[in-house]
Amino acid sequence: MNQQVALITGASTGIGKAIAQKLATDGFKLILLARRASLLEALKLELSAHTQCHVIACDINDHTDLVSKLNSRPADFQNIDILVNNAGLALGLNPAHETDWLDWQTMINTNCLSLAFLTHQLLPDMVKRNQGHVINIGSIAGSYAYKGGNVYGATKAFVEQFSINLRADLLGTALRVTNVEPGLLNESEFSLVRFKGDENRAAQVYDNLEPLKAEDIGNTVSWVIQQPAHVNINRIEIMPVHQAPGGPITIKH
Repeated sequence: MNQQVALITGASTGIGKAIAQKLATDGFKLILLARRASLLEALKLELSAHTQCHVIACDINDHTDLVSKLNSRPADFQNIDILVNNAGLALGLNPAHETDWLDWQTMINTNCLSLAFLTHQLLPDMVKRNQGHVINIGSIAGSYAYKGGNVYGATKAFVEQFSINLRADLLGTALRVTNVEPGLLNESEFSLVRFKGDENRAAQVYDNLEPLKAEDIGNTVSWVIQQPAHVNINRIEIMPVHQAPGGPITIKH
């Protein structure tokens, strides 16, 4: 049996990298997609002891370039069995009336439009082969409002609704769809990007907390995939013990 192929977006750092590392040890061939070619090549080299990797360095919001590079992937990576829509970002934590419109636009483009676009590109072939699993990396922000979450939370609510509606459309096929929704997690560039490089402000988010680790999400994605073919995990909400629903509330010790 040929190795299955998993395509992971945002694969160069954080959650995407942890997912790639775990799926490599699970025996998947990987398509690693992100903007920074140097980081992707370094990850490809790291994972070469476990599996084959193909690198696609592009901005996921440049749909023309994305399609071109997808269409030129090697023959061994033609059939994509797992799509992990991980690429996404939050920008700013200001209340809605004080935000930068371009930040809102970038979040909508990346977290919603490009996620949907890539899924739309790959889904017909999965349905034709009656084989595939779409795994979206959402967020608890899609379920629980918090001050400054505004459009970011709305984009993650889109991911949740897109996931369950996609599953409804695929009823009668063997395809599976899962939305993985992490809470506070610091082993990524998430807060650094949100605060536009302000390291001190980014660090304060996790002050006196033990947040999730990127490998926690990598292990979760691996577990979801490994479930029997007749089992579909619709959604998984994951929080550290220092966080609880309802705000979200953080508890410091």
